[in-house]
Amino acid sequence: MYDRGHHIGQKFKERFGVQPLLVRAPGRINLIGEHTDYNDGFVMPAAIDREIVFAFGPSTDGRTIIYADDVGEAVEIDLHSIRPDKRGGWINYLLGVIDRFQDRNIDVAPFWCLFGGNIPVGSGLSSSAALECGFAYGLRALSYAELSDEELIRMAQWSEHNYAGVKCGIMDQFASVMGRKDQVLMLDCRDLSYRHLPFAPRDFKVVLFDSNVKHALATSGYNTRRSECEEGLSILQRDNPAIRSLRDVSQEEVEVRKNFFPDNVFKRLRYVTGEIARVQAAARDLERNDLIAFGAKMTETHRGLSELYEVSCAELDFLVERLTTSPHVAGARMMGGGFGGCAIALVRPDAVSAIAESLGDAYRSTFGLELTVHQVNLVDGTGLVPAPNPRQHNTN
Repeated sequence: MYDRGHHIGQKFKERFGVQPLLVRAPGRINLIGEHTDYNDGFVMPAAIDREIVFAFGPSTDGRTIIYADDVGEAVEIDLHSIRPDKRGGWINYLLGVIDRFQDRNIDVAPFWCLFGGNIPVGSGLSSSAALECGFAYGLRALSYAELSDEELIRMAQWSEHNYAGVKCGIMDQFASVMGRKDQVLMLDCRDLSYRHLPFAPRDFKVVLFDSNVKHALATSGYNTRRSECEEGLSILQRDNPAIRSLRDVSQEEVEVRKNFFPDNVFKRLRYVTGEIARVQAAARDLERNDLIAFGAKMTETHRGLSELYEVSCAELDFLVERLTTSPHVAGARMMGGGFGGCAIALVRPDAVSAIAESLGDAYRSTFGLELTVHQVNLVDGTGLVPAPNPRQHNTN
């Protein structure tokens, strides 16, 4: 069985000649609660068994080198002059983390780092959050910094905002760090309070159907939706200054004020307020272990994302429509910012292979694209990897 920790550890020793500290950071799914995080709403993410593994060690030559094994790129960093790299790319996610450590007056001594993983980039599984969080976790251990997990999460988000230029919410980093095996997080994005809910159903598997498309609107559309929500909130606050966010307004309250808003803003607010309520109801479904009701809410979310928030696309709508007509699927929806990426579904275990094959054929004949299918399991969040015993590992 392939062991990524052993593989990355070996690569580090071959390159740098010392035994490393190993850290793993998982990607994440979000079962329900889309585009609610930046509106102070609720989300329900979980860490999954797609991960990035980092190997760290103190430098013995005074140079700081970070090596991305999957792309074969090495970057040497001047710790005395940390600033965003104008060329962009993966290094900025890490430079921002170093910036935050130094801002806290934490002494970051020269170090070596090598990392690699199997989180599909661009599929909405938050490879960027895993990159930031795993790096921050390892840097904390390497520098003996007294930082809480919550502080690492904030640092990772800050890095993505200010060095990578992506104004993400807090959910991705939170799930990557705080996930637990066979559990989902019910996260309140207003105050970051959370609880874990059991999610280890024997009757359904979590399956991702990657459309392998990313339309040009993916970034601009996300930013536009945030602006539309802010515009709607501003209008509501004129009527009631006590409203802090869309979290404080019900869907019914939005609907009775329909004439206050431009049509596009009204639709965005209807979706967000409905989704915030839907996530809370979905949590009650999980507490009752009612996956059928939970799945139905996932499908309702997709309908809202497609018709009201308008962040879906023809490929994702096709996948969700086909999936939800199957009696073996409890629910399905697009996942992530939108305009491409994955559909997530709850599928009966004995039907996964047949559905993947038939849907793949239909998708190929309709769009001329290949469908990539990932069956995922829920795992623990970011943490140290135990030191490997070479006798117990097979790297094939």
